[in-house]
Amino acid sequence: MRIGMIAPPWFPLPPQRYGGIESVVSLLTEGLVARGHEVTLFASGDSETRAALSYVFARAPFERMEDGGHLEIVHSLAAYLRADEFDVIHDHDGLAGRAMGAVAHRLIGTPVVATLHGPADPDTKLALTALRADLRFIAISDSQRRGFPDLDFAGTIPNAIDVEHMPCCTEKDDYLLFVGRMTPDKGAHTAVDVAQRLDRRLIMAGKVNEGPEREYFAARVEPRLSDRVRFLGEVDHDTKVRLYERARCTLFPIQWPEPFGLVMIESLACGTPVIATRHGSVPEVIEHGRTGFIVDDADGMVEAFAHIDEIDPAECRRAVEKRFGRDAFVTAHEAVYARLAAAGPARRDHA
Repeated sequence: MRIGMIAPPWFPLPPQRYGGIESVVSLLTEGLVARGHEVTLFASGDSETRAALSYVFARAPFERMEDGGHLEIVHSLAAYLRADEFDVIHDHDGLAGRAMGAVAHRLIGTPVVATLHGPADPDTKLALTALRADLRFIAISDSQRRGFPDLDFAGTIPNAIDVEHMPCCTEKDDYLLFVGRMTPDKGAHTAVDVAQRLDRRLIMAGKVNEGPEREYFAARVEPRLSDRVRFLGEVDHDTKVRLYERARCTLFPIQWPEPFGLVMIESLACGTPVIATRHGSVPEVIEHGRTGFIVDDADGMVEAFAHIDEIDPAECRRAVEKRFGRDAFVTAHEAVYARLAAAGPARRDHA
């Protein structure tokens, strides 16, 4: 099958540091190529892939994310101008690109499916609902899908990771781990609260380069750093894996309806249980009492930690291999593409 894969332009694939969406798109692209599909990846020119790489920007323009909507339009337009070359186009980019996807579908007839990577905020719901006549969508969790009741979904496919590159470790150190962007929604300040109440070391890693991230970090995290609370900034894959491997547990104190949360399955793959707050997709990822604990607040996190040694690292690993591995992820997308290509532009069957 000929597939046009549109990644966001902001970070190269696979990402060297931050880039959850880019990581997922890279995993899917390489898996499809390995199965013999003809994939053209629309990404930044400094990406690495076995697919045919097409780009507008030779280097990922991540420093222009905050005011770069017009760059996103140019990036997506370059892909949709080639729509007639593909059996299906899979869009992981933003709203501007999806508007062009709807136009391409209407004028050329190439089926377009768009994975939703964000939450159902009012502006996104309004914009996507206006495009529903010409686009199909993939949700990454049932929680996210429920937030978009008016869209035409081709399926729900949870995110995945390459488990082979996430080694499992059963011997743990005594520190707690937080991985995530420095925003109030991710809850780094709550992780600090929990660690201090437990009198445990906390290591944090995450992105802090956009304006709101810098403001939050300066006000609510940086003043609390010490030899017991460390912040490493953005880290590469190997460093992140080492942190996951040896952590006693990973704290996931989100304060928003997170559509998925790759941090959870990355941690579990390394044999490290997760204590997470009950928002968004958390109940779909964490098996309470088996791979971690689902709680309501910081008090619940403190209480759950008393039982953290009851979680078997091998069970954490097995859960990810079974539910969030690469093979099942690629197979699920192949099934969606086949249905869309078979239906063509005239039929709109619902999954």
